[in-house]
Amino acid sequence: MQGFKDFIMRGNLIELAVAFIMGAAFNSVVQSFTNIVLSLISLVLGGPPNFDDWQPGGIPFGPFVTQLVGFVLVAAVVYFALVLPVNKLREHMDTTKEEEASAATEAELLTEIRDLLASNKV
Repeated sequence: MQGFKDFIMRGNLIELAVAFIMGAAFNSVVQSFTNIVLSLISLVLGGPPNFDDWQPGGIPFGPFVTQLVGFVLVAAVVYFALVLPVNKLREHMDTTKEEEASAATEAELLTEIRDLLASNKV
């Protein structure tokens, strides 16, 4: 029983559960945005992109292509609306932390130089 409790309370399992729940909640946002993009595409094309009737050589590839287009649109929305801004924010935060760390290092070096110079004057 203790092993099961340790498994359930493991940090990465809880993080995964939270990520799954957040992903499910975010699904409606992504679907709404995808519908907006599809409606804009249908204004340009004169109708929604639908390849369901496409059957080259009698093989029904159309529904697959339609789903593939939808997947690519969802992936683009997630990338440009979520991944790209978060990566930019992380880069900015990392740069700021490195600058703070290097500033502290410079101050320490200057203190050491001062102390060495003071000890040489005696």
